[in-house]
Amino acid sequence: MSDTLANVSSAILDRIAELVGPQRFKVWFKNSTRFDCGEGFVKVGVPNVFIGGWIEKNFADVIAQAARDVLQREVEITFAIDPDLFRKLRRAQLESQAAFIERGTQVVTRTRATAGNVIQSSRRLRGELENFVVGASNELAYGVARSLVENPAQDHAPVFFHGGCGLGKTHLLQGIANALTLRRPEIRWLYVTGEDFTNQFIQALKERRVDAFRHRFRDLDILLVDDVHFLASKKATQEEFLHTFNAIQSSGMRVVLASDVHPRMIGDLPEALVNRLMSGMIVRIDRPDFQTRCEILRRRAIAANHVVPAPVIAYIAERGQMNVRELEGCLLKLLAFASLTHAPLSLALARQALDQHFTRTGKIVTVSDIELSVAAYFGLTPADLHSARKSRTVALARNIAMHLARKHTDLSFPDIGRLMGNKNHTTVLLACRRIAQLVAADAEVTWQTTQSPQSARIRDLIARQEQALIQPPVGESASAPVRTLRAPVTPAAWISGPLASQGGPAPVQVV
Repeated sequence: MSDTLANVSSAILDRIAELVGPQRFKVWFKNSTRFDCGEGFVKVGVPNVFIGGWIEKNFADVIAQAARDVLQREVEITFAIDPDLFRKLRRAQLESQAAFIERGTQVVTRTRATAGNVIQSSRRLRGELENFVVGASNELAYGVARSLVENPAQDHAPVFFHGGCGLGKTHLLQGIANALTLRRPEIRWLYVTGEDFTNQFIQALKERRVDAFRHRFRDLDILLVDDVHFLASKKATQEEFLHTFNAIQSSGMRVVLASDVHPRMIGDLPEALVNRLMSGMIVRIDRPDFQTRCEILRRRAIAANHVVPAPVIAYIAERGQMNVRELEGCLLKLLAFASLTHAPLSLALARQALDQHFTRTGKIVTVSDIELSVAAYFGLTPADLHSARKSRTVALARNIAMHLARKHTDLSFPDIGRLMGNKNHTTVLLACRRIAQLVAADAEVTWQTTQSPQSARIRDLIARQEQALIQPPVGESASAPVRTLRAPVTPAAWISGPLASQGGPAPVQVV
């Protein structure tokens, strides 16, 4: 009997192939369906709801005709999720993703030394603590980094650096790793980004080497993870990272992390992981003040073997109230301009080369800063905001980003639309009106995460984003709630206790 039913199912598939043609049959039926025949019905097994819905919408009549031609009678066509097809499709997707990562990701090779079982990079990382320019905006972060190198086993609480792009977080983490290699060769450390961790986990799943992956990330003294916000919305990777975090901490080792935003501002993270990230010392790095910007420019000029006059340094530092990368870009543009024109470096030349850049840059906050902050909070990426997706979460995040871009930059509606995925200026205008209406009504908005639905007042959402984005460099605004250092404290004391609120010195008001 089963052989007869199997033959009938095969005959129906053959008839469908004749009706739809070989190409469409291969795409939608060959590996994506399973037919079961019964008394008066034909059940079509599909791997997921999307494929089932598409086949039902576009090929239901074809399936019914094929069944009628084979069985010589009318039958009922039903659709159901087939677990075997679901697992098969999921496995194929995972292998395809891992193969893409394997081809496209440049993996830094690492060697394992026999003495002390020390994990080290085959090349030194770029950042050096000795080259880090210290100012009021990052003094605490630098002191914590030095303390981690000098007394890595003094305290086991995690350390979390956060701040905008280009403010030195990666520099500090890489500087810690390089300093440990030189001064504490017995320390086993590993530096990765959130993307590296995700890619290596997927590769381990594909090759069925999860045990080796876990041994690599857990048999350490210090794990340094940059761009932790990359883990947002990646549920399986979040779970593995949480277990890794717990394993390292339970063995008395250290975890040092960095992100563009505060742990509470990283959207779509499980509460258990957020609590772990919040359990240690959270240190914010602000934009550099004027004196620090001048020192950064002086050091970069020396590194480039150029003598830049002090008025030129002051001009760039005064006009360029931005992150370190953009400051360096302005200096490099000026040096290139001077080389091409064969003109001596002067204030007049600097104005000629950079005035247009500063005019276009406008206010300190950029659309890129806003997109990164908003996307991280909602567990998305800037690419999601640029896409045509209109799900509730993406639409809300996109509207808030456009509202903030209009409010805190000098860009027009067309400019914002162009920077956010070539959107029409009308789209930006309607988004700003929609948010303004919600704010005026003090409305509560709802969005979906991988964990559960979330809701909050629109005023609170915008206030959180503005608190994360719109903060002047330390010491440059008396009206802003800036962080102030108290009496001089030794770097070791900054990290000797759990948190300032739990006793001991409180050198900073942590945001």
